[in-house]
Amino acid sequence: MRKLALLMVVFLTVAAGERVQAHEVRPGYLELRQSGAETFDVTWKVPAKGELRLGIHARLPENCESSVPPSRYSTGDAFTDRWSVICPDGLEGGTIGIEGLSATLTDVLVRIERLNGTTQVELLTPAQPSFMVEEAPSRANVAITYLRLGVEHILLGIDHLLFVLALLILVEGRRRLVGTITAFTVAHSLTLAAATLGFVYVPQQPVEAVIALSIVFVATEIIRGRLGNPGLTARSPWVVAFIFGLLHGFGFAGALSEVGLPQQAIPLALLFFNLGVELGQLLFIGAVGVAVVAMRRFTVPSPTWAWRVPAYGIGAVAAMWTLERVTGFWG
Repeated sequence: MRKLALLMVVFLTVAAGERVQAHEVRPGYLELRQSGAETFDVTWKVPAKGELRLGIHARLPENCESSVPPSRYSTGDAFTDRWSVICPDGLEGGTIGIEGLSATLTDVLVRIERLNGTTQVELLTPAQPSFMVEEAPSRANVAITYLRLGVEHILLGIDHLLFVLALLILVEGRRRLVGTITAFTVAHSLTLAAATLGFVYVPQQPVEAVIALSIVFVATEIIRGRLGNPGLTARSPWVVAFIFGLLHGFGFAGALSEVGLPQQAIPLALLFFNLGVELGQLLFIGAVGVAVVAMRRFTVPSPTWAWRVPAYGIGAVAAMWTLERVTGFWG
């Protein structure tokens, strides 16, 4: 436990500063929804902080011309532009890019929705700021795109990672840990699929608040265990991981609903998004393991209260998130 204290200071500093730095890493969003044979309605959402707009600009295929002047509104964390374009030869074969993206730390999600129900989704990055529009995206393209989306979502989801980290601290024994992480995985996979496919609907604001509260709960369980009064999580960690995993799955579904699923490949996209989430989760667990092993090479004297740093740090950050998300109901 003491070896985790230094690691926790770094991780919790990043977590606590999530709101301050989020404007740089939040993805942009570009949507082209076909409204006629040659017309498309465009939505372009750019991350911002107050009046400071990220310096990126959408570049559509050369044959597309604006037919309706853009309208803009701001929500405080983003500027959103809406307009319509006419593309006489369609979008197929044209290039869509984001100018200025290579100079940022963010990504841009591009979604094209056609009248025939086909959808193309691309994730543009600073290393790959443009792509060519396909008439019918291949299954491999869908799989790779949604796999990347899943990995990115979990690695940028500090609250989900903090919950996993709390489980890593609390659960002792490799076999019990594997069973606990498996239960968490199975649970959030179930609710992710159910919510995304429309079988269940849960409002996102309460879900996000309860997710933060679940982290507070596990933090208190760490403290109880260290004080010789182990709670339910210490006795049956897989039960708690499964119950809260159901909630986290609704959180994942909320993120996926913003992207949408390609109608021609819904099962494939859902499967690979979930696999991406699992891959990102495993990468995080592996990184924590490597960090702990590396720190064991150094003998650093630590006070007897050092074990409290992870538990109280996790609990404090999660409590702050809980209050912010609950007060957001009326914001």
